[in-house]
Amino acid sequence: MHKKITLYTDGGCRGNPGIGGWGCLLKYEGEVKELYGSEKHTTNNRMELTAVIQGLQQLKQPCEVLLISDSKYVCDGIEKWLSNWIKKNWLTASKKPVLNKDLWQQLSQLLETHQVTCQWVKGHNGHPENEQADILANQAMDKLELE
Repeated sequence: MHKKITLYTDGGCRGNPGIGGWGCLLKYEGEVKELYGSEKHTTNNRMELTAVIQGLQQLKQPCEVLLISDSKYVCDGIEKWLSNWIKKNWLTASKKPVLNKDLWQQLSQLLETHQVTCQWVKGHNGHPENEQADILANQAMDKLELE
């Protein structure tokens, strides 16, 4: 029986591309772990993906993960596009190279270990954990801007 984890993620950018930050919360049996980080030159979508990757990398054994994200890009990528990208050697339906391939490949490996279900939520709509992930991403960007 796998542990059931809820992973809340968010990523953002000031400028796109620009300074980016990501945040995530891992919840397991009432315990919460918060993580965040930043990059100097990145995109919003890269930060959204990084939040998911960083969260999943914390898990020490295969888990059943409910991923809650306000990113349609992440949810659609996991649920609709990823398997076809892999089959088509990392090309999109229009035969163009997949954007952020490096991160999608990392995520793909993690999805082989963990059973992940994605649930999209509307961003900035009062969902407490999504708002907290957003706060963490912004704190990461604030900290980077002060360096």
